[in-house]
Amino acid sequence: MNAIPKPHQLRPQITEQERAERQASIEFARGSVRLEGFVLSPAVEEINRRFIDGELTGDEHIAAIKAAVLHE
Repeated sequence: MNAIPKPHQLRPQITEQERAERQASIEFARGSVRLEGFVLSPAVEEINRRFIDGELTGDEHIAAIKAAVLHE
């Protein structure tokens, strides 16, 4: 048995309103990127999912996206 919580389990849950706002922001950004002719990679989409679900803070989201893009 592993009783050690994962990092995202230590964070307070975000509200449904915050989740909806995060979802809307990501959808807007995704649309903007598509208008430029790009499609987000599966790795970036997974980072976005984690941000929307409250597993990542805004700063962590940005850092993870930057790291993912540098390694693609």
